[in-house]
This record gives sequence, C-alpha cells and structure tokens, in this order.
Amino acid sequence: MRKFLDSLETSFKPGGRLEGLYPLFEAADTFLYTPGSTTRGASHVRDGIDVKRMMVTVVLALLPCVAMALYNTGYQANLAISLGAQPLATWQSTAMEALGFGGFDPANVVACVLHGALYYLPVVLVTFAVGGNCEALFAVVRKHEINEGFLVTGMLFPLVLPPTVPLWQVALGIAFGVIIGKEIFGGTGMNIFNPALMSRAFLFFAYPAQISGDQVWIAADTTVDGSSGATWLARSAVDGPSALVDGGLTWTQAFIGLVPGSMGETSTLACLLGALLLIATGIGSWRIMAAGVVGSFLMVQGLNALGSTTNPLMNVSFEWHVVLGGWAFGLVFMATDPVSSAHTNKGRYVYGFCIGVLAILIRVINPAYPEGMMLAILFMNMFAALIDHFVVQANVKRRRARYAS
Repeated sequence: MRKFLDSLETSFKPGGRLEGLYPLFEAADTFLYTPGSTTRGASHVRDGIDVKRMMVTVVLALLPCVAMALYNTGYQANLAISLGAQPLATWQSTAMEALGFGGFDPANVVACVLHGALYYLPVVLVTFAVGGNCEALFAVVRKHEINEGFLVTGMLFPLVLPPTVPLWQVALGIAFGVIIGKEIFGGTGMNIFNPALMSRAFLFFAYPAQISGDQVWIAADTTVDGSSGATWLARSAVDGPSALVDGGLTWTQAFIGLVPGSMGETSTLACLLGALLLIATGIGSWRIMAAGVVGSFLMVQGLNALGSTTNPLMNVSFEWHVVLGGWAFGLVFMATDPVSSAHTNKGRYVYGFCIGVLAILIRVINPAYPEGMMLAILFMNMFAALIDHFVVQANVKRRRARYAS
C-alpha cells in the first residue's frame, strides 16, 4: 500500500496532471500513514500529540455515547412497538422483520443495537458524505490540506439529532455548519463557533418540529407516552418535579440513558466515561467541565431557593438537571472544543462557569425552550476570545507592576 501511494504521489504534486486534487490524495495518505514530511528547525516544539491523534482521541471518547445511541434508539423503538406505538419512520421496522426480529423484544440487546443502527448509520453516512465533500471542495479551491477537524464534527453532529430526523435536513444542517460555521472563518482552527452546534442550531430554528425531539415516537394508542428527553423537561415545566417520578422515570434510568431523546445525549454515564478519557489525555479541559458543574449547581440552588408557583422548572433539583437533555454531553464534548473555547487557564474557569449558569438559566426561565446547553455554549463561544484578552492583559499589568523600577 505504501509503495502504491508513493507511485501515485507524483501525479498530484505540483506540475502533475492531477495537481488540483492534491488535498484529496494527501487526506487519504495521511489517514492511512503518518505524514512523510517533518519539521527540522530548532524553533519547533516536539510532542507526541498532533491534530490527528487529538481528533482520534475525541472519537474514542465518543464511543460510549455511540454505543448508547445504537442500543437506546433501538430499545426505545422496540419498546414503543411492543406497547402498540409506531415510529415515525417505518422502513426500519420492515427491515428488522426481514432480518428475523419481528418480535421487537426490548430485552434483546442484539435486536436493539441492530434496530438502532438503522436509524443512526444513515445519519452518519449522510453527515460524512455531505460535510466531507464540503471540506474537500474548500480545500481544493484554497489549495490547502484537508484537516482532520471534520472527523470529530462528523461524529458529534449525528449524536445531537433525534433518530427520526429527515436525512435531507441532516445534509442541509451539516453543510450549513461546515460552510457558515467554519469555512467562512478560514477553516479548522479559525472558527469561533462549534461547527456541530452551529449545524444543530440551524436545524432547530429552521425546522423546530423535527429537531426538537418532542415527538420521537408517535403512539397509535393515546395511553402510550411518546416523550423525549427534552419532553421530560417540558413536562416538569407544566407539572413540576413530580412529573418525572409520576411519569415512571427513575433517576438511575435517566443517568444510564434509557429514555427517548437525541441519539447520543441521553446517557450521562456514557458522557462521564468520555470525560475521564479526555481529562486523562489532556485533550478536554477539566477546568471548563468543573466550572460548568459549579455554575449550574449554584444557579439551580438559587432558583430552587426562590421557588415559583407559575414556573415549576424552578423547583427541579440539580441532580435531575444533569441527567436530562443534553447538559452532560454539551459540557463534556462541546464546551471543551479546543478551538472555540477559552485558551487561558483562568479564562477556562470563567468560560465554563458562565456556560453552566446560562444553560440552567435558559432552560428554566424560557419554558418555550427547555434545553439551554446548546445556546449557552454558542453564546459563550462569542466571548471566549474576549475572556482570554482580559486574562492576558491582567497578567501583563501585574508583570509591569512587579518589574517596574
């Protein structure tokens, strides 16, 4: 394989007949092997980590969420069918029957994973096909290498979508996130917003009925509840914290992620496993995560102390907030994005704290949108550079005062 790629390389080098397609060749070559060119100057810092290893580490951290996306999506589909409900999309059910799983037993792990894959894999394929081609097009036009940054974006985006999202919306959303959210700023490393969140925000405001997750499953029987992770919060906004227990939801069930909702956001346990890997490898900032937890906790305590008879969400406790919706997934994988987050250590504390506060504030104060993590992160993305600026200027001011003669 190495000799074969080397024989092709001359056609893609400057002066070759395929010179304009060099970014495509380079992407395939460096995906299979390490780059053949290295820097030799003394001014370069040498480390075992590079962009490719960083992105692969994030993908590995996402694997528990991917596993839960496959299992829980199939589990919820099988459970809904066994209770007399029908999913919005029916071809997956037909395919499962063709594979010999017509019983739709929610306790059958293999059946649940296979059924979930019929929802998850098409979304992943469309995401990488459309988003990857957008990345390649901009690389060819700008004559630079295809960066590995889209690998993480392509893995994150399907996990924040409901399982029944139309595939054409997936294509439209990821194209918007790559082009408007990243490429117009200059590409990987230059974007100020998280591209995956930009994609989801675009779909949420453009097509709220399909992206909100309020009707992941349509029940044939009105006695069957078809609520999603976001709907549990919406029910709390109407009936208060008792709606969670009275509706049959246990905290352990929500923590594990056995609730309907966006495919990869339901399991706080899977997010914690990913967080441990990101923190251990130094890829994800523990300062942002810790500050986000503190900010959310303090905001919840303040709202609980105030209480409300007109807004029951103000009475929901902190332990329930962290296992519902996308709070854990957003804080672990989105808020810690090394490009769009704060870069200074002190700035990360401020950045994470504000995300934690705003996520709960938006979730509670705006009952029309009982999920605030996405908007909180995007809002703080705008201020990340400003936070770093003030931290750096404060350090400069202290040093000037220290060494003044």
